[in-house]
Amino acid sequence: MIGIIGGTGVYEIVTMGDEIDKRVIKTPYGNSPEISLFQLHGKRVAFMPRHAKGHSNPPHMINYRANIYAMKKLGVERILATNAVGSLERSVNPGDFVIPHDFIDFTKIRKGSFYDDRTVHIDVTEPYCNELRSTIKSSGDVIDGGVYVCTEGPRFETPAEIQMFHMIGGTIVGMTGIPEAVLARELEMCYASICTVSNYAASISPTNLTIDEVFEIMDRKKHDLVKLMDISISKMSEERSCHCMGALKGAEI
Repeated sequence: MIGIIGGTGVYEIVTMGDEIDKRVIKTPYGNSPEISLFQLHGKRVAFMPRHAKGHSNPPHMINYRANIYAMKKLGVERILATNAVGSLERSVNPGDFVIPHDFIDFTKIRKGSFYDDRTVHIDVTEPYCNELRSTIKSSGDVIDGGVYVCTEGPRFETPAEIQMFHMIGGTIVGMTGIPEAVLARELEMCYASICTVSNYAASISPTNLTIDEVFEIMDRKKHDLVKLMDISISKMSEERSCHCMGALKGAEI
């Protein structure tokens, strides 16, 4: 099964498939948002709205552990995530799709691991599944690679923070990509992200940032984004051959 964790502007992917069911999954960490189960290109797909119905949960209040655990419980092996991000570089423009290869974590209060009562050191030398990234890259016009900086939110970043993020190697900045990628790796699921650049970040943008700016770009790009996801799903093979499915081997003390 393929999982989609959708942020802003991608809910219409569900209407492209043959819907089977809607389910809320109970987990040890709480209930998941309502998940849509459907068939697309002969594959089983589970779509989860990251922020729950009506975009009601802000980034710092999302129950990331419940979300990822629910996907695992459903039998999901690959997660295709979408994220709205700001650009830290003039060469990465609003409307671009970036497929990050690495991340820097500046979150503060989020529960970032399933292993609170066991000592498990998961390897993140390749934080995103390269096999899944390759499939996405071959499916449309995207920027191959970039470093995703994740902040706590819900506020936007200060100019000084943005300058620091750029100086340490960041390409894009967002609020939702972590700890999703780590939690998926801890449960041996493949995870990759399509990041839609919705704006230039503070101090790079000549104007103050507003949420209207984000939604305007996301609305304009949503059809291209859904098409990219659709083609990516159609190309996914039945079997995995990446390292993600053996991530726990040698990780536990």
